[in-house]
Amino acid sequence: MIPNLIKIGRDIEMIYTNPVISGFHPDPSVCRVGKDYYLVTSSFEYFPGIPIFHSTDLVNWNQIGHVLTRESQLPLTRIHKMGPSQGIFAPTIRYHNGLFYVITTNISTTKNFYVYAEHPDGPWSEPVFIEGWGGIDPSLFFNEDGRVYITGTSAFGSREPVGIYQAELDIESGQLLTERRLIWKGTGGSSPEGPHLYKINGWYYLLIAEGGTEYGHMVTIARSRSPYGPFEGNPNNPILSNRSTDKPIQATGHADLVQALDGSWWSVFLGIRPVGYPKRHHIGRETNLVSVHWTEGGWPIMGVDGHAEVENDAKSLPFGPSQPWQEIEDFDTTSLPLEWNFYRNPAPISWSLTERSGWLTIRGQSCTLNDTDSPAFVGRRQQHLNCEISTLMEFIPNDEGEEAGLTVFMNEHYHYEIAKTLKEGKSFIQFRRRIGSMWKVEAEVEYDLPRVILGIKADDFSFTFSFMSSNGEKITLGKGESSMLATEVAGGFTGLFFGMYATGNGKASTAPAHFDYFSYRPDEDLKHDLLAAWTGGNTENSVL
Repeated sequence: MIPNLIKIGRDIEMIYTNPVISGFHPDPSVCRVGKDYYLVTSSFEYFPGIPIFHSTDLVNWNQIGHVLTRESQLPLTRIHKMGPSQGIFAPTIRYHNGLFYVITTNISTTKNFYVYAEHPDGPWSEPVFIEGWGGIDPSLFFNEDGRVYITGTSAFGSREPVGIYQAELDIESGQLLTERRLIWKGTGGSSPEGPHLYKINGWYYLLIAEGGTEYGHMVTIARSRSPYGPFEGNPNNPILSNRSTDKPIQATGHADLVQALDGSWWSVFLGIRPVGYPKRHHIGRETNLVSVHWTEGGWPIMGVDGHAEVENDAKSLPFGPSQPWQEIEDFDTTSLPLEWNFYRNPAPISWSLTERSGWLTIRGQSCTLNDTDSPAFVGRRQQHLNCEISTLMEFIPNDEGEEAGLTVFMNEHYHYEIAKTLKEGKSFIQFRRRIGSMWKVEAEVEYDLPRVILGIKADDFSFTFSFMSSNGEKITLGKGESSMLATEVAGGFTGLFFGMYATGNGKASTAPAHFDYFSYRPDEDLKHDLLAAWTGGNTENSVL
């Protein structure tokens, strides 16, 4: 794993690298409680919803849970079927009077709601729905006078002027205490969204995103002496944007501010790492961090003159140890580790860690990876452009069409897989690609042994699919371009997942698929090359 913290030279210069949370972790929101920081991100149609992270230094983040862990909190399939990139949009986390609050939108139900908990790792309450509040990206602000404000966007399908709206909220009941008011239209960029309200040195600051969550994304800010305005825009807006640059991090925006224990200010925000030309990105929008300085006039400056960099001065952040990357998941526990997700709400019978001890069992359902449904799928985010994935699978299909294997999955319209299946009475290993309306089995090899090791090797531009039999022979079946699964092609707001899956292709499978382990190995050569570049080729004075 590429470290977020590097100590360089005899004088120990502290450098951290972006992203601080890699892979599909967009729309970050952060709060501090004492010396501890807590951060949440969007999760869209994946379940459980809203991953929550903990840090003591803003750089090294460890996932401690999910906010929405029950279908009653997050209905995604049985009650409301939905297309890709629906579900949970842009949560905000805040702490007030001994409780953590997370407010968000389930775009599939058009409901804005919040949940609360005494402890950030849960359990979290059932949703408190906010009737009469439209739009997305709701945020909470607890004022020192006891009033609570909800801030968000204009409502979809309404005649409201586009902009940022606000009202007072009864935090006990979720009832609005005032009408919605338009408080700022932004600077003229498209899609003003992601608002957060703060009170700093007597000013109310309104931080928002503009320009759409693409390459024109940016962070802008305004201030007022009243929470309802009028808000005056910063004359130097945007205060963060990498648009029209060749910097490695692009589409920077949707930020949140936090003050560290030592009084310094920082901001988390989303960004992407595109590759190739024309630019395309496939692992999703990631969480990044920049320092924030304040001018004499009371305006913030983010990053390096309003730009986000890969390498950054850690300044006074009190770094703690980072957790080592866990390459092997051996499924020896009775619950899935926190990095694993389902696609929408899973059928309870579709997976088990206890049916066969030490193995993940997946039972194929009638739906497939091509369906707008909840396939038998257990996956985790791709977090490195260069990495290798493998799993040992035991699967003996009984009926025609039963299959199980590995997938590189963006959504039901864009995915690749390598799988074992039964066809015309014979078992095959297949490599298949689905790109929009185009679907093709690229290669297949007859294979009748119960066990097989399936593998995927990823680099910046492609995925290579192979398998290894019990005699150790490795057979490569083909490649799929990463660009064909990129957001610029597949659309939506998510990133790629590596997943294990099974399906009966129209009926429930009679044969379970058992997975002994899942290996995810980042490319160590890449880490060494990057480190060499940072240190001028001399790694002897570097401590990882």
